[in-house]
Amino acid sequence: MNEDRLQFWSLYLARFAEGFGFVTLITLLPYYINALEPTDTTILGLTISAGLIVGLYTTGFTFAQTLTVVPVAWAGDRFDKRTVLLVVLGIGVVVYGLFPVVDSSASFIAIRGLQGVVVTGTGLMTLSLVGQLADVGTRANYIGKANAASFAASIVGSLSAGTLYEAFGFGSIFAIIVGIVLVAWVGTVYYLGPDETRVHGFPFTDLALNRRILTLSTFRFQYAFSVTLVRTWVPIFAGVSAAQGGLAYGGLAVALTVVAEKFTNMCCQPFTGRLSDGYGRAVFVFTGGAAYGLIALAVPFSPVIGTALGLPAALSLFGDVSPAFLPLVTLSGLLGVADSFREPASMALFADEGTDDGGVASSFGIRELIWRPGSVIAPLLGGWLMYEIGMASVFYVGGAFALTGIGSFLVILIWFHGPDALTEW
Repeated sequence: MNEDRLQFWSLYLARFAEGFGFVTLITLLPYYINALEPTDTTILGLTISAGLIVGLYTTGFTFAQTLTVVPVAWAGDRFDKRTVLLVVLGIGVVVYGLFPVVDSSASFIAIRGLQGVVVTGTGLMTLSLVGQLADVGTRANYIGKANAASFAASIVGSLSAGTLYEAFGFGSIFAIIVGIVLVAWVGTVYYLGPDETRVHGFPFTDLALNRRILTLSTFRFQYAFSVTLVRTWVPIFAGVSAAQGGLAYGGLAVALTVVAEKFTNMCCQPFTGRLSDGYGRAVFVFTGGAAYGLIALAVPFSPVIGTALGLPAALSLFGDVSPAFLPLVTLSGLLGVADSFREPASMALFADEGTDDGGVASSFGIRELIWRPGSVIAPLLGGWLMYEIGMASVFYVGGAFALTGIGSFLVILIWFHGPDALTEW
């Protein structure tokens, strides 16, 4: 195996560790809700509702991510990206070791904030290095492979989290995560070469005015609300009690709803990334975003679909479920297919612009910052919608954000870049 391939594989391993830790917490979220039993709380005379506390379980994570983006991206461009990646992975070992001590909503929110630092730093550095090592004609393909490694971890993490939780509780799950992050750290030390690129100044300033980045941002800003709502609430919909609007499935069934989306995304991304390298970026972003929004709108109808098709209410491997189970898993898988068209194309576009203008880590940093308002606000919105209006409203709002995002993207793309821009980018 040549040196370049070893470097890519070490980055794929780091992406695997990041994806494993991230999806494990997503899968366990409904069980943390049930275990911690959030209730209305009054702090300094201000009442915080249970719905907002549930939202903070995710918003604490995403808020920390927001604060992390600029300093980590700047450090990656200014210094050695490999060193920054090693520091972040080292912090991850400590953070995942702390999760078993969680005993309240406050401690869970705080430790999830630290996890946000780890996930953001690992994601920024691995994607920046993959984009930097790959040639422009193969960039989306390599990014698709890196994302596939993350999704493979998501599949393994979802299945193991649900199974191990029901058998042993929370502690054993995080021991496994710590071990995986340690292996990724060792792989980075031995196989990833030092990064000798150095960018002086503050490249965020110039890249923030890049016309292609600005155009794509009109879509990405709105799409962040959609993906955060839908990805977070599919397992919540599957796992929480019927009294809260959920389906009350067991751990393995909830895990499968998460795995379906990750599996289809993993399988498709290297292929769709290669197509994006050959046929352009913008059309894949548009197609994937539109499909995602339409599928999200259908998720609340999974019970109706299952009943109309006469699907079983119990399966031998998953126990008592409901007729909604198979439609929900299918829709989750279709969400993964839709997003596989968008993600490598979007990432490659940011890598293209960052490599051309200098500061690939800053380019990915801008990509992250555009995502942050949606990822911070959407969980609070979702928690409020779930408790005050109903579970279905979360998916209606999520789907609407995706559709308005691709609509505004198409209008701006044609208006400022010409009628052929959708197929030429």
